[in-house]
Amino acid sequence: MKDAIRAFVDEHFEEQVALLAKLVQCPSDNPPGDCAAHAELAAGLLEQLGFVVERHVVDEAAVRAAGMRSVTNLIVRDTFGPGPTIALNAHGDVVPPGAGWSDGPYSGIVRDGWLYGRGAAVSKSDFTTYAYAMLALRALKRQGADFSGSVELHLTYDEETGGLAGPGWLLERKLSTPDYVISAAFTHHVVVAHNGCLHLEITVHGRSAHAAFPTTGADAIEAASVLLNALYAYRDRLSGRASRVPGIGSPTLIVGLIEGGINTNVVADQATLRIDRRIIPEEDPVAVEAELKDVVQQALAALPGVSADVRRILLAHPLRPTAASERLAGLLCAQAGDILGKPVTTIGMPLYTDARLYSEAGIPTVMFGAGPADPLEANGHRANERVPLHELRMATRIVAGALVELMSGDAP
Repeated sequence: MKDAIRAFVDEHFEEQVALLAKLVQCPSDNPPGDCAAHAELAAGLLEQLGFVVERHVVDEAAVRAAGMRSVTNLIVRDTFGPGPTIALNAHGDVVPPGAGWSDGPYSGIVRDGWLYGRGAAVSKSDFTTYAYAMLALRALKRQGADFSGSVELHLTYDEETGGLAGPGWLLERKLSTPDYVISAAFTHHVVVAHNGCLHLEITVHGRSAHAAFPTTGADAIEAASVLLNALYAYRDRLSGRASRVPGIGSPTLIVGLIEGGINTNVVADQATLRIDRRIIPEEDPVAVEAELKDVVQQALAALPGVSADVRRILLAHPLRPTAASERLAGLLCAQAGDILGKPVTTIGMPLYTDARLYSEAGIPTVMFGAGPADPLEANGHRANERVPLHELRMATRIVAGALVELMSGDAP
Protein backbone atom coordinates (compact mmCIF):
# COMPACT_ATOMS: atom_id res chain seq x y z
CA MET A 1 0.00 0.00 0.00
CA LYS A 2 2.92 2.36 0.61
CA ASP A 3 3.97 1.98 -3.02
CA ALA A 4 0.40 2.59 -4.18
CA ILE A 5 0.11 5.72 -2.03
CA ARG A 6 3.42 7.06 -3.35
CA ALA A 7 2.38 6.40 -6.94
CA PHE A 8 -0.96 8.14 -6.48
CA VAL A 9 0.54 11.21 -4.79
CA ASP A 10 3.28 11.54 -7.40
CA GLU A 11 0.83 11.15 -10.27
CA HIS A 12 -1.47 13.88 -8.94
CA PHE A 13 1.07 16.21 -7.36
CA GLU A 14 0.95 18.91 -10.05
CA GLU A 15 -2.82 19.04 -9.57
CA GLN A 16 -2.31 19.35 -5.82
CA VAL A 17 0.09 22.28 -6.23
CA ALA A 18 -2.32 23.98 -8.64
CA LEU A 19 -5.12 23.59 -6.08
CA LEU A 20 -2.97 25.18 -3.38
CA ALA A 21 -2.12 28.10 -5.66
CA LYS A 22 -5.83 28.77 -6.24
CA LEU A 23 -6.53 28.69 -2.50
CA VAL A 24 -3.68 31.12 -1.80
CA GLN A 25 -4.76 33.47 -4.59
CA CYS A 26 -8.15 34.03 -2.92
CA PRO A 27 -7.72 36.36 0.10
CA SER A 28 -9.26 35.28 3.41
CA ASP A 29 -7.73 37.79 5.82
CA ASN A 30 -8.92 37.72 9.42
CA PRO A 31 -9.39 40.49 10.39
CA PRO A 32 -11.64 41.60 8.81
CA GLY A 33 -12.79 37.97 8.74
CA ASP A 34 -15.09 37.97 5.74
CA CYS A 35 -14.26 34.38 4.82
CA ALA A 36 -17.42 32.95 3.24
CA ALA A 37 -16.15 33.60 -0.29
CA HIS A 38 -12.99 31.56 0.29
CA ALA A 39 -15.03 28.73 1.77
CA GLU A 40 -17.24 28.69 -1.32
CA LEU A 41 -14.18 28.61 -3.59
CA ALA A 42 -12.67 25.74 -1.58
CA ALA A 43 -15.96 23.84 -1.61
CA GLY A 44 -16.25 24.19 -5.37
CA LEU A 45 -12.69 23.03 -5.96
CA LEU A 46 -13.21 20.00 -3.71
CA GLU A 47 -16.43 19.15 -5.52
CA GLN A 48 -14.49 19.18 -8.78
CA LEU A 49 -12.28 16.48 -7.20
CA GLY A 50 -15.36 14.35 -6.53
CA PHE A 51 -15.98 15.16 -2.86
CA VAL A 52 -19.40 15.82 -1.36
CA VAL A 53 -18.98 19.04 0.63
CA GLU A 54 -21.20 20.12 3.50
CA ARG A 55 -21.42 23.90 3.93
CA HIS A 56 -22.15 24.93 7.51
CA VAL A 57 -22.94 28.66 7.68
CA VAL A 58 -22.18 29.99 11.15
CA ASP A 59 -24.96 32.01 12.77
CA GLU A 60 -24.59 35.77 12.93
CA ALA A 61 -24.30 35.91 16.73
CA ALA A 62 -21.32 33.52 16.76
CA VAL A 63 -19.70 35.39 13.87
CA ARG A 64 -20.04 38.72 15.71
CA ALA A 65 -18.72 37.20 18.94
CA ALA A 66 -15.61 36.15 17.01
CA GLY A 67 -15.18 39.68 15.66
CA MET A 68 -15.70 38.46 12.10
CA ARG A 69 -18.04 39.23 9.19
CA SER A 70 -18.85 35.80 7.74
CA VAL A 71 -17.89 32.19 8.42
CA THR A 72 -18.79 29.04 6.49
CA ASN A 73 -17.16 25.86 7.78
CA LEU A 74 -16.81 22.86 5.48
CA ILE A 75 -17.02 19.14 6.25
CA VAL A 76 -16.23 16.29 3.83
CA ARG A 77 -16.96 12.73 4.99
CA ASP A 78 -15.59 9.55 3.41
CA THR A 79 -16.72 6.21 4.85
CA PHE A 80 -14.77 3.05 4.11
CA GLY A 81 -16.78 0.79 6.40
CA PRO A 82 -17.27 0.43 10.17
CA GLY A 83 -14.43 1.59 12.35
CA PRO A 84 -12.86 4.71 13.84
CA THR A 85 -13.53 8.21 12.52
CA ILE A 86 -10.48 10.39 11.98
CA ALA A 87 -10.94 14.13 11.41
CA LEU A 88 -8.35 16.19 9.54
CA ASN A 89 -8.56 19.89 10.42
CA ALA A 90 -7.00 22.90 8.67
CA HIS A 91 -8.05 26.55 8.78
CA GLY A 92 -8.56 28.84 5.82
CA ASP A 93 -8.59 32.21 7.56
CA VAL A 94 -5.20 33.95 7.59
CA VAL A 95 -3.59 36.99 9.18
CA PRO A 96 -3.51 40.19 7.06
CA PRO A 97 -0.48 40.25 4.75
CA GLY A 98 1.41 43.34 5.87
CA ALA A 99 4.24 44.82 3.82
CA GLY A 100 7.50 43.49 2.40
CA TRP A 101 6.33 40.87 -0.07
CA SER A 102 8.52 40.09 -3.07
CA ASP A 103 5.71 38.92 -5.38
CA GLY A 104 2.55 40.14 -3.64
CA PRO A 105 0.78 38.35 -0.79
CA TYR A 106 -1.63 36.35 -2.97
CA SER A 107 0.63 35.32 -5.83
CA GLY A 108 0.70 31.55 -5.32
CA ILE A 109 3.95 31.66 -7.29
CA VAL A 110 6.35 28.69 -7.22
CA ARG A 111 10.04 29.54 -7.00
CA ASP A 112 13.00 27.30 -6.15
CA GLY A 113 10.75 24.53 -4.89
CA TRP A 114 8.60 26.72 -2.61
CA LEU A 115 5.06 28.03 -3.14
CA TYR A 116 4.60 31.59 -1.85
CA GLY A 117 1.61 33.53 -0.55
CA ARG A 118 -0.33 34.31 2.59
CA GLY A 119 -1.73 31.06 3.95
CA ALA A 120 0.63 28.88 1.88
CA ALA A 121 1.99 27.34 5.08
CA VAL A 122 -0.64 28.31 7.68
CA SER A 123 -2.64 26.40 6.73
CA LYS A 124 -4.05 26.28 3.20
CA SER A 125 -1.31 23.82 2.28
CA ASP A 126 -2.98 21.26 4.51
CA PHE A 127 -6.30 21.72 2.74
CA THR A 128 -4.48 19.92 -0.06
CA THR A 129 -2.39 17.58 2.13
CA TYR A 130 -5.52 16.15 3.66
CA ALA A 131 -7.70 16.22 0.54
CA TYR A 132 -5.17 14.31 -1.57
CA ALA A 133 -4.49 11.86 1.27
CA MET A 134 -8.23 11.12 1.23
CA LEU A 135 -8.17 10.74 -2.56
CA ALA A 136 -5.26 8.29 -2.21
CA LEU A 137 -7.37 6.23 0.20
CA ARG A 138 -10.21 6.15 -2.30
CA ALA A 139 -7.81 4.85 -4.95
CA LEU A 140 -6.49 2.19 -2.55
CA LYS A 141 -10.00 1.04 -1.75
CA ARG A 142 -10.81 0.70 -5.45
CA GLN A 143 -7.74 -1.54 -5.72
CA GLY A 144 -9.11 -3.80 -2.97
CA ALA A 145 -7.11 -2.58 0.03
CA ASP A 146 -8.36 -3.87 3.37
CA PHE A 147 -9.08 -1.08 5.85
CA SER A 148 -12.29 0.14 7.47
CA GLY A 149 -13.39 3.37 9.09
CA SER A 150 -14.21 6.96 8.20
CA VAL A 151 -12.22 10.09 7.42
CA GLU A 152 -13.57 13.61 7.74
CA LEU A 153 -12.07 16.81 6.39
CA HIS A 154 -12.83 19.84 8.58
CA LEU A 155 -11.98 23.13 6.85
CA THR A 156 -12.72 25.94 9.26
CA TYR A 157 -12.42 29.71 9.25
CA ASP A 158 -11.83 31.15 12.72
CA GLU A 159 -8.39 30.02 13.89
CA GLU A 160 -6.85 33.49 13.86
CA THR A 161 -9.51 34.83 16.26
CA GLY A 162 -9.71 31.85 18.58
CA GLY A 163 -11.53 29.02 16.79
CA LEU A 164 -14.87 29.23 18.61
CA ALA A 165 -16.70 29.94 15.35
CA GLY A 166 -14.67 27.20 13.66
CA PRO A 167 -14.07 23.80 15.31
CA GLY A 168 -15.63 25.08 18.53
CA TRP A 169 -18.88 25.79 16.68
CA LEU A 170 -18.87 22.42 14.89
CA LEU A 171 -18.21 20.48 18.09
CA GLU A 172 -20.74 22.40 20.16
CA ARG A 173 -23.46 21.49 17.65
CA LYS A 174 -22.21 17.89 17.45
CA LEU A 175 -21.86 18.15 13.68
CA SER A 176 -18.87 15.83 14.09
CA THR A 177 -17.81 13.41 16.84
CA PRO A 178 -14.48 11.97 15.65
CA ASP A 179 -12.41 9.41 17.50
CA TYR A 180 -9.09 11.01 16.50
CA VAL A 181 -7.99 14.36 15.09
CA ILE A 182 -4.93 15.37 13.08
CA SER A 183 -4.62 19.14 12.83
CA ALA A 184 -2.46 21.25 10.53
CA ALA A 185 1.25 21.66 11.32
CA PHE A 186 4.67 20.81 9.81
CA THR A 187 6.34 17.68 8.42
CA HIS A 188 9.47 16.87 10.42
CA HIS A 189 7.90 16.59 13.87
CA VAL A 190 4.56 15.59 15.34
CA VAL A 191 3.19 18.26 17.67
CA VAL A 192 1.57 16.90 20.84
CA ALA A 193 1.39 20.11 22.90
CA HIS A 194 1.19 23.85 22.44
CA ASN A 195 0.80 26.95 24.55
CA GLY A 196 -2.42 28.53 25.61
CA CYS A 197 -2.98 32.26 25.30
CA LEU A 198 -4.57 34.98 27.41
CA HIS A 199 -5.41 38.36 25.87
CA LEU A 200 -6.35 41.08 28.35
CA GLU A 201 -7.42 44.66 27.72
CA ILE A 202 -6.43 46.98 30.60
CA THR A 203 -8.05 50.40 30.67
CA VAL A 204 -6.33 52.80 33.06
CA HIS A 205 -8.60 55.62 34.26
CA GLY A 206 -7.29 58.95 35.48
CA ARG A 207 -8.70 62.50 35.55
CA SER A 208 -8.29 65.06 32.77
CA ALA A 209 -6.86 68.52 33.40
CA HIS A 210 -5.54 71.52 31.50
CA ALA A 211 -1.88 71.06 30.56
CA ALA A 212 -1.10 74.37 32.31
CA PHE A 213 -2.35 72.88 35.60
CA PRO A 214 -1.35 69.21 35.38
CA THR A 215 -1.36 68.59 39.12
CA THR A 216 -5.14 69.10 39.17
CA GLY A 217 -5.54 65.91 37.15
CA ALA A 218 -4.48 62.28 37.40
CA ASP A 219 -2.41 61.33 34.38
CA ALA A 220 -3.58 57.97 32.97
CA ILE A 221 -0.61 57.76 30.60
CA GLU A 222 1.87 58.26 33.44
CA ALA A 223 0.01 55.58 35.39
CA ALA A 224 0.15 53.31 32.35
CA SER A 225 3.94 53.75 32.26
CA VAL A 226 4.12 52.54 35.86
CA LEU A 227 1.95 49.59 34.89
CA LEU A 228 4.17 48.87 31.88
CA ASN A 229 7.23 48.66 34.10
CA ALA A 230 5.42 46.24 36.40
CA LEU A 231 4.26 44.10 33.48
CA TYR A 232 7.75 43.91 31.99
CA ALA A 233 9.25 43.02 35.38
CA TYR A 234 6.65 40.25 35.65
CA ARG A 235 7.57 39.13 32.12
CA ASP A 236 11.22 38.86 33.06
CA ARG A 237 10.35 36.63 36.03
CA LEU A 238 8.53 34.21 33.71
CA SER A 239 11.86 32.99 32.33
CA GLY A 240 12.25 31.11 35.60
CA ARG A 241 9.41 28.81 34.58
CA ALA A 242 9.94 26.25 31.85
CA SER A 243 7.82 23.58 30.23
CA ARG A 244 8.95 19.98 30.30
CA VAL A 245 7.76 19.60 26.69
CA PRO A 246 10.57 20.05 24.11
CA GLY A 247 9.97 23.09 21.92
CA ILE A 248 7.75 25.05 24.33
CA GLY A 249 10.22 26.94 26.53
CA SER A 250 8.97 29.48 29.07
CA PRO A 251 5.81 31.57 29.26
CA THR A 252 5.98 34.93 27.47
CA LEU A 253 4.22 38.28 27.69
CA ILE A 254 4.07 41.21 25.29
CA VAL A 255 2.18 44.50 25.27
CA GLY A 256 0.87 44.58 21.72
CA LEU A 257 -1.30 47.70 21.64
CA ILE A 258 -1.36 51.04 23.47
CA GLU A 259 -3.70 53.97 22.96
CA GLY A 260 -4.92 56.87 25.06
CA GLY A 261 -5.19 60.57 25.70
CA ILE A 262 -7.47 63.37 24.53
CA ASN A 263 -5.16 65.98 23.03
CA THR A 264 -1.59 67.25 23.29
CA ASN A 265 -2.56 69.96 25.80
CA VAL A 266 -4.75 67.80 28.05
CA VAL A 267 -3.76 65.49 30.87
CA ALA A 268 -4.88 62.06 29.71
CA ASP A 269 -7.93 60.69 31.47
CA GLN A 270 -7.58 57.21 29.95
CA ALA A 271 -5.00 54.83 28.49
CA THR A 272 -5.60 51.33 27.20
CA LEU A 273 -3.14 48.44 26.91
CA ARG A 274 -3.67 45.04 25.33
CA ILE A 275 -1.41 42.23 26.43
CA ASP A 276 -0.69 38.74 25.13
CA ARG A 277 0.37 36.19 27.75
CA ARG A 278 1.34 32.72 26.49
CA ILE A 279 0.51 29.87 28.87
CA ILE A 280 2.68 26.75 28.95
CA PRO A 281 0.92 23.35 29.26
CA GLU A 282 1.92 22.97 32.93
CA GLU A 283 0.16 26.22 33.94
CA ASP A 284 -3.46 26.68 35.01
CA PRO A 285 -5.03 29.34 32.72
CA VAL A 286 -7.42 30.54 35.45
CA ALA A 287 -4.53 30.99 37.87
CA VAL A 288 -2.53 32.86 35.20
CA GLU A 289 -5.39 35.32 34.68
CA ALA A 290 -5.71 35.91 38.43
CA GLU A 291 -1.94 36.40 38.68
CA LEU A 292 -1.94 39.07 35.97
CA LYS A 293 -4.88 40.92 37.50
CA ASP A 294 -2.94 41.00 40.77
CA VAL A 295 0.07 42.52 38.97
CA VAL A 296 -2.20 45.28 37.63
CA GLN A 297 -3.80 45.96 41.00
CA GLN A 298 -0.50 46.15 42.87
CA ALA A 299 1.12 48.41 40.26
CA LEU A 300 -1.62 51.02 40.44
CA ALA A 301 -2.69 50.75 44.07
CA ALA A 302 -0.49 53.60 45.33
CA LEU A 303 -1.36 56.08 42.56
CA PRO A 304 -3.97 58.66 43.68
CA GLY A 305 -6.96 59.22 41.43
CA VAL A 306 -6.15 56.19 39.26
CA SER A 307 -8.13 52.99 38.71
CA ALA A 308 -8.23 50.27 36.10
CA ASP A 309 -10.67 47.92 34.40
CA VAL A 310 -9.41 44.56 33.14
CA ARG A 311 -11.34 42.80 30.39
CA ARG A 312 -10.62 39.34 29.02
CA ILE A 313 -10.49 39.29 25.22
CA LEU A 314 -9.39 35.67 24.76
CA LEU A 315 -8.52 32.68 26.90
CA ALA A 316 -7.24 29.74 24.86
CA HIS A 317 -6.22 26.70 26.89
CA PRO A 318 -2.98 24.84 26.09
CA LEU A 319 -2.93 21.62 24.11
CA ARG A 320 -1.64 18.97 26.49
CA PRO A 321 -0.40 15.48 25.58
CA THR A 322 -2.51 12.55 26.75
CA ALA A 323 -1.83 8.83 26.70
CA ALA A 324 -4.13 8.39 23.69
CA SER A 325 -2.66 11.35 21.77
CA GLU A 326 0.89 10.13 22.48
CA ARG A 327 0.04 6.75 20.97
CA LEU A 328 -1.49 8.46 17.93
CA ALA A 329 1.65 10.58 17.65
CA GLY A 330 3.79 7.45 17.79
CA LEU A 331 1.98 6.02 14.80
CA LEU A 332 2.53 9.25 12.83
CA CYS A 333 6.19 9.43 13.90
CA ALA A 334 6.75 5.90 12.61
CA GLN A 335 5.09 6.70 9.28
CA ALA A 336 7.00 9.95 8.89
CA GLY A 337 10.32 8.41 9.87
CA ASP A 338 9.88 5.63 7.33
CA ILE A 339 9.09 8.03 4.48
CA LEU A 340 11.55 10.80 5.42
CA GLY A 341 14.32 8.30 6.17
CA LYS A 342 15.20 9.75 9.57
CA PRO A 343 13.88 9.67 13.14
CA VAL A 344 10.78 11.83 13.63
CA THR A 345 9.95 12.82 17.21
CA THR A 346 7.21 14.62 19.10
CA ILE A 347 7.55 18.27 20.14
CA GLY A 348 5.53 21.17 21.51
CA MET A 349 5.10 24.60 19.95
CA PRO A 350 4.82 27.98 21.70
CA LEU A 351 1.87 29.15 19.58
CA TYR A 352 -1.79 28.19 20.09
CA THR A 353 -4.16 26.59 17.57
CA ASP A 354 -7.58 25.08 16.95
CA ALA A 355 -6.20 21.66 17.93
CA ARG A 356 -6.83 22.50 21.58
CA LEU A 357 -10.61 22.65 20.98
CA TYR A 358 -10.74 19.03 19.84
CA SER A 359 -8.56 17.97 22.76
CA GLU A 360 -10.77 19.86 25.23
CA ALA A 361 -13.70 17.85 23.83
CA GLY A 362 -11.88 14.69 24.92
CA ILE A 363 -10.64 13.66 21.46
CA PRO A 364 -7.04 12.43 21.07
CA THR A 365 -5.46 15.17 18.97
CA VAL A 366 -2.05 15.75 17.43
CA MET A 367 -0.72 18.12 14.80
CA PHE A 368 0.98 17.16 11.57
CA GLY A 369 1.03 18.56 8.05
CA ALA A 370 3.14 20.19 5.37
CA GLY A 371 6.03 22.45 6.28
CA PRO A 372 9.81 22.79 6.66
CA ALA A 373 12.01 21.32 9.38
CA ASP A 374 12.38 24.78 10.95
CA PRO A 375 8.90 26.38 11.11
CA LEU A 376 10.47 29.85 11.00
CA GLU A 377 11.55 29.12 7.42
CA ALA A 378 7.86 29.09 6.44
CA ASN A 379 7.58 32.81 7.33
CA GLY A 380 4.19 32.22 8.92
CA HIS A 381 2.51 35.54 9.84
CA ARG A 382 5.36 37.36 8.03
CA ALA A 383 6.04 38.58 4.50
CA ASN A 384 6.93 35.94 1.91
CA GLU A 385 5.08 33.10 3.66
CA ARG A 386 5.88 29.88 1.84
CA VAL A 387 5.67 26.10 1.91
CA PRO A 388 8.28 23.67 0.50
CA LEU A 389 6.73 21.49 -2.17
CA HIS A 390 8.89 18.50 -1.24
CA GLU A 391 7.41 18.51 2.25
CA LEU A 392 3.90 18.97 0.83
CA ARG A 393 4.40 15.78 -1.18
CA MET A 394 5.93 13.88 1.76
CA ALA A 395 3.26 15.02 4.23
CA THR A 396 0.50 13.84 1.91
CA ARG A 397 2.04 10.39 1.72
CA ILE A 398 2.60 10.26 5.49
CA VAL A 399 -0.97 11.27 6.35
CA ALA A 400 -2.42 8.77 3.87
CA GLY A 401 -0.30 5.98 5.34
CA ALA A 402 -1.23 6.90 8.91
CA LEU A 403 -4.93 6.90 8.03
CA VAL A 404 -4.65 3.42 6.55
CA GLU A 405 -2.95 2.16 9.71
CA LEU A 406 -5.59 3.74 11.93
CA MET A 407 -8.29 1.95 9.93
CA SER A 408 -6.46 -1.37 9.72
CA GLY A 409 -6.84 -2.49 13.31
CA ASP A 410 -3.66 -0.74 14.43
CA ALA A 411 -5.41 2.19 16.09
CA PRO A 412 -3.91 3.34 19.38
